[in-house]
Amino acid sequence: MKKTMTTAAAALVLAGCVATRPDFREVILKTGEEVFPSLVYIRVVREDLSAARNEKQVVSGSGVVISEDGEVLTNHHVVDKATEIRCLLSGGRTHTARVVGFDKDMDVALLKLDCPSNSPPFKAARLSDKAVKTGDVVLAMGAPWGLARSVTMGIISCTDRYLEGAGQYTLWYQTDAAISPGNSGGPLVDTGGMVVGLNARGVLFGGQAFTIPSPAILEILPYLREKGNAFWSWFGFKFQPLNDFNRNMRFPYDNGVMVAGTDVGSPARKAGFLPNDRIVSIGGEEITVMNAEDLPALERRLGRMPLGAEVEFSAVREGKAFTAKVAPCEKGRVEGARKAYERWGFTAKEINQFAEPELAFFAPEGGVYVAATSWEGNAAVSGLKRKDVLLSVDGKPVKSLADLDPIYEAALKDLPERYKMRLEISRKGRRMQFVLNYLEDTEKEDVE
Repeated sequence: MKKTMTTAAAALVLAGCVATRPDFREVILKTGEEVFPSLVYIRVVREDLSAARNEKQVVSGSGVVISEDGEVLTNHHVVDKATEIRCLLSGGRTHTARVVGFDKDMDVALLKLDCPSNSPPFKAARLSDKAVKTGDVVLAMGAPWGLARSVTMGIISCTDRYLEGAGQYTLWYQTDAAISPGNSGGPLVDTGGMVVGLNARGVLFGGQAFTIPSPAILEILPYLREKGNAFWSWFGFKFQPLNDFNRNMRFPYDNGVMVAGTDVGSPARKAGFLPNDRIVSIGGEEITVMNAEDLPALERRLGRMPLGAEVEFSAVREGKAFTAKVAPCEKGRVEGARKAYERWGFTAKEINQFAEPELAFFAPEGGVYVAATSWEGNAAVSGLKRKDVLLSVDGKPVKSLADLDPIYEAALKDLPERYKMRLEISRKGRRMQFVLNYLEDTEKEDVE
């Protein structure tokens, strides 16, 4: 009798467990009802100067409404160089939008929908200020391939993925929820309907994708609203962890972070820091960067230091301790201005030390370089190549597009009597001279 009761009790317990097991179809439907009204399909017309001519390109992506007055979060790469942004909301509402602020480093952009003041409030999604855990179930939402809204399900595979060269100030969430082209900028949502991240990177093989964590977005959101950028402070250090697995290097220390180098003209270089210095404390607080995954936290900490206020760094050089006070300056825009000079057959771009550090090394005071050449255009035929730094054109020094514009305009006016111009360039630090012949209107001939 006792055995029978025990079996029956176990059966009841098992039945109770089965009854309380979540039905993921219901979870998806409930979460979709919560977040789908906040999803945005974004269609962007952007400037395309990659062929050394003024062209337009149409791209698309996703976004999510985060305020009742029409603020939309998306990726920076979705709206980069946009000349027109159109948004399609749930229910068929359409609005143009403008960029309020963006941060290329974190690949985040804040848009504002254009609408009359008496428009009904928008349905806003909720951004989570808490980190997720490995194994959490998540839903990736968006408008992939430019189609109707969709949702895919997966789990958080990793909460602290470090991607070298992508995301200087944050680690990434890695998930196996499918993220296709066009999903960029869409929300990653937990089963409670909270936005835990912004989808940014997918991979063609392996079934993994990468998401910007929402706590990191919330940290820079006030700056995007008020200043138009993330307003990072810049010291100019290049750091290396004590255990650098990718480079097969291990430094025999238990604390600190290694200085791999400093940027040209940076506060760190002016303060005298050298490669192989080991910084052990910042502002009186000890630091340890053992692995690459620890680097973004350090970069973010330095990036949020007050501008112009000196910070004391304690470091060790060849066994001897020293201190140095360094005041950060504002990190400039991560991309310089650019323009297509179609008759010459190249696109010129102003050198930015953050976007083109290898060119800034040879041009520490700034300058202009060849960002693209037209295939079989006048520049390419004359021997110019991408990343050639323009030192002078027609004997006139060139430091900016403002210097190059009047030279180009004068060259067009002198046609066809004068159709050659001498260019002095720097190619990987080596000075060279070319004669640019622009008699033929090769761009017009290509069109015909």
